[in-house]
Amino acid sequence: MCKKRIARAELSSGLQQTSFRRDRGALAQLALGRALRIDARMTAASSRPLVAIFWMLVTGFCFVAVTALVKYLGDGVPPAQAAFLRYLLGIGFLLPMLPAVRAAHVTRRQWWLFSLRGVFHTGGVILWFYAMTRIPIAEVTAMNYLAPVYVSIGAAIFLGERLALRRIAAIVVALIGTAVILRPGFREVAPGHIAMLFCAITFSGSYLLAKIMADEAKPAVVVAMLSIFVTIGLAPFALANWVTPTGAELGLLFLVACFATAGHYTMTMAFAAAPVTVTQPVTFLQLVWAVLLGAIVFAEPVDVWVILGGTLILASVTFITWREAVLKRRPITPPSPATKL
Repeated sequence: MCKKRIARAELSSGLQQTSFRRDRGALAQLALGRALRIDARMTAASSRPLVAIFWMLVTGFCFVAVTALVKYLGDGVPPAQAAFLRYLLGIGFLLPMLPAVRAAHVTRRQWWLFSLRGVFHTGGVILWFYAMTRIPIAEVTAMNYLAPVYVSIGAAIFLGERLALRRIAAIVVALIGTAVILRPGFREVAPGHIAMLFCAITFSGSYLLAKIMADEAKPAVVVAMLSIFVTIGLAPFALANWVTPTGAELGLLFLVACFATAGHYTMTMAFAAAPVTVTQPVTFLQLVWAVLLGAIVFAEPVDVWVILGGTLILASVTFITWREAVLKRRPITPPSPATKL
Protein backbone atom coordinates (compact mmCIF):
# COMPACT_ATOMS: atom_id res chain seq x y z
CA MET A 1 0.00 0.00 0.00
CA CYS A 2 2.82 2.27 0.99
CA LYS A 3 4.65 1.45 -2.26
CA LYS A 4 1.54 2.38 -4.28
CA ARG A 5 1.32 5.75 -2.52
CA ILE A 6 4.99 6.43 -3.21
CA ALA A 7 4.52 5.45 -6.88
CA ARG A 8 1.47 7.72 -7.19
CA ALA A 9 3.39 10.58 -5.57
CA GLU A 10 6.32 10.11 -7.96
CA LEU A 11 3.96 9.94 -10.95
CA SER A 12 2.18 13.11 -9.80
CA SER A 13 5.50 14.87 -9.30
CA GLY A 14 6.69 13.80 -12.74
CA LEU A 15 3.51 15.06 -14.35
CA GLN A 16 3.85 18.37 -12.54
CA GLN A 17 7.46 18.71 -13.69
CA THR A 18 6.48 17.84 -17.29
CA SER A 19 3.65 20.37 -17.12
CA PHE A 20 6.03 22.94 -15.66
CA ARG A 21 8.53 22.35 -18.45
CA ARG A 22 5.78 22.64 -21.04
CA ASP A 23 4.57 25.89 -19.50
CA ARG A 24 8.11 27.20 -19.29
CA GLY A 25 8.69 26.28 -22.94
CA ALA A 26 5.44 27.95 -23.94
CA LEU A 27 6.39 31.07 -21.97
CA ALA A 28 9.81 31.10 -23.59
CA GLN A 29 8.27 30.82 -27.06
CA LEU A 30 5.81 33.58 -26.18
CA ALA A 31 8.62 35.80 -24.91
CA LEU A 32 10.70 35.09 -28.02
CA GLY A 33 7.79 35.86 -30.30
CA ARG A 34 7.11 39.08 -28.42
CA ALA A 35 10.79 40.05 -28.62
CA LEU A 36 10.87 39.37 -32.36
CA ARG A 37 7.73 41.47 -32.86
CA ILE A 38 9.24 44.31 -30.83
CA ASP A 39 12.49 44.05 -32.79
CA ALA A 40 10.57 44.07 -36.07
CA ARG A 41 8.62 47.15 -34.94
CA MET A 42 11.86 48.89 -33.89
CA THR A 43 13.49 48.01 -37.22
CA ALA A 44 10.46 49.24 -39.13
CA ALA A 45 10.44 52.41 -37.04
CA SER A 46 14.16 53.05 -37.59
CA SER A 47 13.92 52.31 -41.32
CA ARG A 48 12.92 55.40 -43.31
CA PRO A 49 12.77 54.26 -46.94
CA LEU A 50 11.62 57.59 -48.38
CA VAL A 51 14.44 59.44 -46.65
CA ALA A 52 16.91 56.79 -47.87
CA ILE A 53 15.63 57.07 -51.44
CA PHE A 54 15.95 60.87 -51.27
CA TRP A 55 19.58 60.68 -50.11
CA MET A 56 20.32 58.05 -52.76
CA LEU A 57 18.89 60.34 -55.44
CA VAL A 58 21.19 63.10 -54.19
CA THR A 59 24.08 60.61 -54.22
CA GLY A 60 23.33 59.74 -57.84
CA PHE A 61 23.25 63.42 -58.75
CA CYS A 62 26.64 63.97 -57.07
CA PHE A 63 28.33 61.07 -58.87
CA VAL A 64 26.82 61.99 -62.22
CA ALA A 65 28.10 65.55 -61.63
CA VAL A 66 31.57 64.06 -61.07
CA THR A 67 31.43 62.22 -64.39
CA ALA A 68 30.10 65.31 -66.19
CA LEU A 69 32.86 67.56 -64.83
CA VAL A 70 35.61 65.07 -65.73
CA LYS A 71 34.08 64.63 -69.19
CA TYR A 72 33.92 68.40 -69.66
CA LEU A 73 37.54 68.71 -68.53
CA GLY A 74 38.52 66.40 -71.40
CA ASP A 75 42.08 65.33 -72.06
CA GLY A 76 43.62 68.79 -71.66
CA VAL A 77 44.98 67.51 -68.34
CA PRO A 78 46.42 63.95 -68.51
CA PRO A 79 44.26 61.37 -66.67
CA ALA A 80 46.85 60.57 -63.97
CA GLN A 81 47.45 64.26 -63.28
CA ALA A 82 43.74 65.03 -63.18
CA ALA A 83 43.23 62.20 -60.70
CA PHE A 84 46.18 63.42 -58.61
CA LEU A 85 44.87 66.97 -58.46
CA ARG A 86 41.37 65.70 -57.56
CA TYR A 87 42.80 63.89 -54.51
CA LEU A 88 45.28 66.64 -53.63
CA LEU A 89 42.54 69.29 -53.67
CA GLY A 90 40.36 67.00 -51.55
CA ILE A 91 42.96 66.65 -48.78
CA GLY A 92 41.27 69.52 -46.94
CA PHE A 93 38.24 67.31 -46.33
CA LEU A 94 40.47 65.02 -44.23
CA LEU A 95 41.17 67.65 -41.54
CA PRO A 96 38.30 66.48 -39.26
CA MET A 97 39.75 62.94 -39.42
CA LEU A 98 43.28 63.89 -38.33
CA PRO A 99 42.71 63.34 -34.56
CA ALA A 100 41.52 59.76 -35.23
CA VAL A 101 44.48 59.11 -37.52
CA ARG A 102 47.01 60.46 -34.99
CA ALA A 103 45.48 58.37 -32.20
CA ALA A 104 45.48 55.15 -34.26
CA HIS A 105 48.04 52.46 -33.48
CA VAL A 106 48.74 51.04 -36.93
CA THR A 107 50.54 47.70 -37.03
CA ARG A 108 53.03 46.64 -39.69
CA ARG A 109 50.41 44.33 -41.22
CA GLN A 110 47.90 47.21 -41.39
CA TRP A 111 50.45 49.49 -43.04
CA TRP A 112 50.98 46.81 -45.66
CA LEU A 113 47.22 46.43 -46.25
CA PHE A 114 46.72 50.20 -46.44
CA SER A 115 49.56 50.39 -48.97
CA LEU A 116 48.15 47.53 -51.06
CA ARG A 117 44.72 49.14 -51.07
CA GLY A 118 46.34 52.39 -52.18
CA VAL A 119 47.95 50.57 -55.12
CA PHE A 120 44.62 49.04 -56.20
CA HIS A 121 42.69 52.28 -55.86
CA THR A 122 45.40 54.33 -57.59
CA GLY A 123 45.21 52.06 -60.62
CA GLY A 124 41.42 52.18 -60.64
CA VAL A 125 41.28 55.97 -60.47
CA ILE A 126 43.76 56.40 -63.35
CA LEU A 127 41.83 53.93 -65.50
CA TRP A 128 38.51 55.63 -64.67
CA PHE A 129 39.78 59.10 -65.59
CA TYR A 130 41.24 57.67 -68.81
CA ALA A 131 37.96 55.92 -69.74
CA MET A 132 35.96 59.11 -69.16
CA THR A 133 37.86 60.85 -71.96
CA ARG A 134 37.54 57.93 -74.40
CA ILE A 135 34.00 56.48 -74.21
CA PRO A 136 30.50 57.90 -73.55
CA ILE A 137 29.36 58.70 -70.00
CA ALA A 138 26.56 56.11 -70.18
CA GLU A 139 29.03 53.32 -70.96
CA VAL A 140 31.35 54.32 -68.09
CA THR A 141 28.39 54.38 -65.69
CA ALA A 142 27.00 51.04 -66.87
CA MET A 143 30.36 49.25 -66.73
CA ASN A 144 31.11 50.68 -63.29
CA TYR A 145 28.21 48.53 -61.99
CA LEU A 146 30.51 45.54 -62.56
CA ALA A 147 32.66 46.30 -59.50
CA PRO A 148 30.23 44.80 -56.93
CA VAL A 149 30.03 41.64 -59.05
CA TYR A 150 33.81 41.32 -59.01
CA VAL A 151 33.66 41.82 -55.24
CA SER A 152 31.42 38.75 -54.93
CA ILE A 153 33.90 36.70 -56.97
CA GLY A 154 36.85 38.03 -54.99
CA ALA A 155 35.11 37.37 -51.68
CA ALA A 156 34.67 33.73 -52.66
CA ILE A 157 38.32 33.37 -53.70
CA PHE A 158 40.09 35.36 -50.98
CA LEU A 159 37.65 35.62 -48.05
CA GLY A 160 36.14 32.13 -48.20
CA GLU A 161 32.64 33.41 -49.00
CA ARG A 162 30.43 30.62 -50.30
CA LEU A 163 29.21 30.99 -53.89
CA ALA A 164 25.74 29.45 -54.05
CA LEU A 165 24.15 28.48 -57.35
CA ARG A 166 21.85 31.52 -57.36
CA ARG A 167 24.75 33.89 -56.86
CA ILE A 168 26.70 32.20 -59.66
CA ALA A 169 23.66 32.62 -61.91
CA ALA A 170 23.49 36.33 -61.00
CA ILE A 171 27.18 36.75 -61.82
CA VAL A 172 26.61 35.07 -65.21
CA VAL A 173 23.75 37.52 -65.88
CA ALA A 174 26.10 40.42 -65.08
CA LEU A 175 28.71 39.08 -67.47
CA ILE A 176 26.03 38.75 -70.16
CA GLY A 177 25.16 42.39 -69.49
CA THR A 178 28.81 43.31 -70.04
CA ALA A 179 28.83 41.41 -73.33
CA VAL A 180 25.66 43.28 -74.38
CA ILE A 181 27.39 46.61 -73.72
CA LEU A 182 30.64 45.72 -75.47
CA ARG A 183 29.14 43.57 -78.26
CA PRO A 184 32.55 42.25 -79.40
CA GLY A 185 32.50 41.35 -83.07
CA PHE A 186 29.64 43.76 -83.74
CA ARG A 187 31.41 46.97 -82.78
CA GLU A 188 34.90 48.18 -82.00
CA VAL A 189 35.93 47.59 -78.39
CA ALA A 190 37.80 50.80 -77.58
CA PRO A 191 40.70 51.20 -75.14
CA GLY A 192 38.27 53.01 -72.85
CA HIS A 193 36.15 49.85 -72.56
CA ILE A 194 39.22 47.76 -71.66
CA ALA A 195 40.18 50.42 -69.12
CA MET A 196 36.75 50.19 -67.46
CA LEU A 197 36.93 46.39 -67.26
CA PHE A 198 40.20 46.61 -65.34
CA CYS A 199 38.97 49.65 -63.43
CA ALA A 200 36.09 47.61 -61.97
CA ILE A 201 38.54 44.85 -60.98
CA THR A 202 40.91 47.24 -59.19
CA PHE A 203 38.07 49.04 -57.38
CA SER A 204 36.68 45.68 -56.22
CA GLY A 205 40.12 44.76 -54.87
CA SER A 206 40.22 48.07 -53.00
CA TYR A 207 36.78 47.41 -51.53
CA LEU A 208 37.68 43.90 -50.36
CA LEU A 209 40.74 45.26 -48.56
CA ALA A 210 38.52 47.95 -47.01
CA LYS A 211 36.21 45.20 -45.70
CA ILE A 212 39.21 43.55 -44.03
CA MET A 213 40.47 46.83 -42.56
CA ALA A 214 37.01 47.83 -41.31
CA ASP A 215 37.33 45.14 -38.62
CA GLU A 216 40.70 46.45 -37.47
CA ALA A 217 40.57 50.24 -37.75
CA LYS A 218 38.10 53.09 -37.33
CA PRO A 219 36.24 54.22 -40.47
CA ALA A 220 37.87 57.66 -40.33
CA VAL A 221 41.32 56.03 -40.34
CA VAL A 222 40.43 53.76 -43.29
CA VAL A 223 39.10 56.69 -45.34
CA ALA A 224 41.99 59.01 -44.49
CA MET A 225 44.64 56.39 -45.23
CA LEU A 226 43.05 55.70 -48.63
CA SER A 227 43.16 59.37 -49.61
CA ILE A 228 46.75 59.78 -48.39
CA PHE A 229 48.08 56.65 -50.10
CA VAL A 230 46.21 57.33 -53.37
CA THR A 231 47.54 60.90 -53.46
CA ILE A 232 51.09 59.60 -52.92
CA GLY A 233 50.56 56.80 -55.46
CA LEU A 234 49.29 59.16 -58.14
CA ALA A 235 52.09 61.71 -57.69
CA PRO A 236 54.81 59.99 -59.79
CA PHE A 237 52.35 59.26 -62.63
CA ALA A 238 51.23 62.89 -62.61
CA LEU A 239 54.77 64.30 -62.53
CA ALA A 240 55.88 62.00 -65.37
CA ASN A 241 53.62 63.85 -67.81
CA TRP A 242 52.86 67.12 -66.05
CA VAL A 243 50.88 69.82 -67.85
CA THR A 244 50.43 73.12 -66.02
CA PRO A 245 46.66 73.40 -65.45
CA THR A 246 44.74 76.62 -65.88
CA GLY A 247 42.75 78.22 -63.08
CA ALA A 248 39.52 76.99 -64.68
CA GLU A 249 40.80 73.41 -64.79
CA LEU A 250 41.84 73.57 -61.12
CA GLY A 251 38.39 74.92 -60.28
CA LEU A 252 36.71 72.03 -62.12
CA LEU A 253 38.88 69.46 -60.33
CA PHE A 254 38.09 71.07 -56.98
CA LEU A 255 34.40 70.73 -57.81
CA VAL A 256 35.03 67.06 -58.66
CA ALA A 257 36.54 66.60 -55.19
CA CYS A 258 33.57 68.39 -53.58
CA PHE A 259 30.93 66.35 -55.41
CA ALA A 260 32.77 63.05 -54.82
CA THR A 261 33.05 63.75 -51.08
CA ALA A 262 29.44 64.89 -50.88
CA GLY A 263 28.32 61.78 -52.77
CA HIS A 264 30.00 59.45 -50.29
CA TYR A 265 28.53 61.42 -47.38
CA THR A 266 24.95 61.36 -48.72
CA MET A 267 25.36 57.66 -49.54
CA THR A 268 26.21 57.07 -45.88
CA MET A 269 23.10 59.02 -44.89
CA ALA A 270 21.01 56.80 -47.18
CA PHE A 271 22.43 53.58 -45.69
CA ALA A 272 21.72 54.89 -42.18
CA ALA A 273 18.08 55.52 -43.07
CA ALA A 274 17.24 52.14 -44.67
CA PRO A 275 18.81 48.80 -45.70
CA VAL A 276 20.88 48.54 -48.88
CA THR A 277 18.11 46.43 -50.43
CA VAL A 278 15.99 49.62 -50.46
CA THR A 279 18.66 51.94 -51.85
CA GLN A 280 20.35 49.65 -54.39
CA PRO A 281 17.62 49.76 -57.09
CA VAL A 282 17.64 53.58 -56.98
CA THR A 283 21.18 53.57 -58.39
CA PHE A 284 19.66 52.61 -61.75
CA LEU A 285 18.69 56.27 -62.09
CA GLN A 286 22.37 57.14 -62.35
CA LEU A 287 22.42 55.31 -65.68
CA VAL A 288 19.30 57.18 -66.82
CA TRP A 289 20.82 60.53 -65.87
CA ALA A 290 24.13 59.60 -67.49
CA VAL A 291 22.35 58.75 -70.76
CA LEU A 292 20.39 62.03 -70.70
CA LEU A 293 23.47 64.07 -69.77
CA GLY A 294 25.54 62.48 -72.53
CA ALA A 295 22.82 63.08 -75.11
CA ILE A 296 21.87 66.64 -74.14
CA VAL A 297 25.18 68.18 -73.04
CA PHE A 298 27.82 66.16 -74.93
CA ALA A 299 25.79 65.10 -77.98
CA GLU A 300 26.49 61.41 -77.35
CA PRO A 301 24.06 59.05 -79.14
CA VAL A 302 21.66 57.08 -76.95
CA ASP A 303 22.63 53.41 -77.16
CA VAL A 304 19.78 51.07 -76.21
CA TRP A 305 22.22 48.17 -75.84
CA VAL A 306 24.16 50.07 -73.16
CA ILE A 307 20.96 50.69 -71.21
CA LEU A 308 19.96 47.03 -71.53
CA GLY A 309 23.40 45.77 -70.49
CA GLY A 310 23.58 48.18 -67.55
CA THR A 311 20.13 47.06 -66.44
CA LEU A 312 21.20 43.41 -66.47
CA ILE A 313 24.35 44.17 -64.44
CA LEU A 314 22.49 46.27 -61.86
CA ALA A 315 19.71 43.67 -61.59
CA SER A 316 22.39 41.08 -60.83
CA VAL A 317 23.94 43.27 -58.11
CA THR A 318 20.52 44.00 -56.60
CA PHE A 319 19.65 40.29 -56.51
CA ILE A 320 22.93 39.39 -54.79
CA THR A 321 22.37 42.14 -52.21
CA TRP A 322 18.80 40.96 -51.61
CA ARG A 323 19.95 37.35 -51.12
CA GLU A 324 22.49 38.47 -48.53
CA ALA A 325 19.71 40.31 -46.69
CA VAL A 326 17.41 37.26 -46.83
CA LEU A 327 20.14 34.94 -45.54
CA LYS A 328 20.89 37.55 -42.82
CA ARG A 329 24.62 37.13 -43.10
CA ARG A 330 27.26 39.80 -43.05
CA PRO A 331 26.98 41.72 -46.33
CA ILE A 332 29.93 41.31 -48.68
CA THR A 333 28.57 42.80 -51.90
CA PRO A 334 28.83 46.60 -51.79
CA PRO A 335 26.23 48.99 -53.12
CA SER A 336 27.41 50.06 -56.56
CA PRO A 337 28.18 53.70 -55.58
CA ALA A 338 30.48 52.50 -52.80
CA THR A 339 33.13 51.47 -55.31
CA LYS A 340 33.36 54.85 -56.97
CA LEU A 341 36.28 57.23 -56.61
